[in-house]
Amino acid sequence: QVQFVETGGDLVQPGGSLRLSCAASGSIFRIFTMGWYRQAPGKQRELVATITQDSSTSYADNVKGRFTISRDNARSIQYLQMNSLEPEDTAVYYCVEDCVETLGGTTYTAWGQGTQVAVPS
Repeated sequence: QVQFVETGGDLVQPGGSLRLSCAASGSIFRIFTMGWYRQAPGKQRELVATITQDSSTSYADNVKGRFTISRDNARSIQYLQMNSLEPEDTAVYYCVEDCVETLGGTTYTAWGQGTQVAVPS
C-alpha cells in the first residue's frame, strides 16, 4: 500500500508563503489524479486543488490565483505552493492520490496524514 510523507506546514504571517510537499512511497504502479484537501476547525473538509496525470489543474475559487499545484511523476511527489496566505487558509492540509499498485489492479484513493497550516489574524 502507498504511504505518504507530508511536509511544509507551518505558522506564517498573513501575506506570506508556504510550499507543501507530499511524497508517496510503497507499492505503487501508477498515480493518477493528485490533489489537496483542507479542513479548518469546525468546518467540513474541502477540496483545494487537483492535478491530473497530464498536469491539468483545477482550483477552488477561494484559492485561485494564490495557490499552485504541481507534480513530479518521476519522484511521485506533489506540491502545493501557497502565496498571499490569509487567516481563512488556516487548516490541516491533506494530500490525496488515486493510485494503483499493479498493472490491471484496482484504483483506490489514498490520503496523507495531514500537515497544519496556521495563518494568524
